[in-house]
Amino acid sequence: QVQLVESGGGSVQAGASMRLACEVSGRTFSSLVMGWFRQAPGKDHFFVAAISRIGASTYYADSVKGRFTISRDNDKNTVYIEMNSLKPEDTAIYYCAARESAIITAASNAYDYWGQGTQVTVSS
Repeated sequence: QVQLVESGGGSVQAGASMRLACEVSGRTFSSLVMGWFRQAPGKDHFFVAAISRIGASTYYADSVKGRFTISRDNDKNTVYIEMNSLKPEDTAIYYCAARESAIITAASNAYDYWGQGTQVTVSS
């Protein structure tokens, strides 16, 4: 049973920073491509960032490039996303996702496992 558990969400003012974490169990973490997605009310999952199995490659949505940083610690089975200069439009439920493949992708339907999500609210 693969489990992804996100933590670190909350409410902040615009311009603040926040770090989300996602701990994975039930699979060899280093065999998984990891991604972060977000979902605003009434909208589909939106790709945020992804990282390769050993962290050598990363990929970001244009809207977060330069503000967000994805990283992973394979010893702790955890993927992180550091979010800086947060904007009200970053408000969403943030999900981590795992893919049993070596290929990074932004396609949500390519990910095999999903966490339960954590709410991030940014007020102006």
